Amino acid sequence: MLVVSGAGQANAVTPPSVGLGTADSFDVLGASTVTNTGNSVINDGDVGLFPGSAVVGFPPAIVSNGVIHSSDAQAEQAQNDVVTAYNDAAGRTPDESNIIDLGGRTLVPGVYSGDALSITGDLTLDGDASSVFIFQAASTLITGSASRVLFTGGANQCNVFWKVGTSATLGSNSTFVGTILALTAISADTGASITGRLFARTAAVTLDDNTIVRSSDCAPRSAIVASTPSSITRAAIAAAAAAADAATARAAAIRAAELAATGVNSAPLAITGSLLVILGSTMVIGRRFTKRSQRHRLG
Repeated sequence: MLVVSGAGQANAVTPPSVGLGTADSFDVLGASTVTNTGNSVINDGDVGLFPGSAVVGFPPAIVSNGVIHSSDAQAEQAQNDVVTAYNDAAGRTPDESNIIDLGGRTLVPGVYSGDALSITGDLTLDGDASSVFIFQAASTLITGSASRVLFTGGANQCNVFWKVGTSATLGSNSTFVGTILALTAISADTGASITGRLFARTAAVTLDDNTIVRSSDCAPRSAIVASTPSSITRAAIAAAAAAADAATARAAAIRAAELAATGVNSAPLAITGSLLVILGSTMVIGRRFTKRSQRHRLG
């Protein structure tokens, strides 16, 4: 079955979905920073950052039924899984290529590609609960102000994926649906609402008074877990401990050298009877002594 809507056509046979691994439990995942302005709400999902450490603007942003994972093991693994998902989506064979603007179109399940993708007006996705839609932007994804992604026929909001070769920008007061897998950055302008996920592999996610929610079509997310140290953090701790041990060893060596230079050995002393026995060295008591004092016991 082929459906023609606007320019071009696509095959109605749905492609396999894109697996997200542990990233599935995140609504927002950045690399360098996650920055918020205004009263953004992230609902039913985690916020993560790796390898950066600057999560800014939380609060006033609220993470409801989720936690913030800043440069911890969970965020690190999620970023690794995003790389896998990105490569999967990028490697799919397009059903339709050379797309520019998706606005005003109704599309069936399939893989759609273009250089710089845009949405002006409404994009309607037509399919059933098992339908998968994959969009491949070689460079940018830009949605216009007040643009919308709509559904018909019972299509699953959780099965929409946007692979973006550079950055994605969601226009002010737009309504966007799907998981963005961006190589660099993602920016959501003022008032944009997202049903899905925003994943930036190498740069920032920037929010501005947005609402981001996990689609009710998605399977229940994994249980929230507490933060644990990342491999980078563990390596840094080990390196710091090794440096401290080395510094202690150097200080001991310097002290031993100083004692040797003054003719005093740092070996322990023991008292046997009334004789002072010097273990490992000779102690000179006073500046002057007589032969008699050498032959007699001290004291």
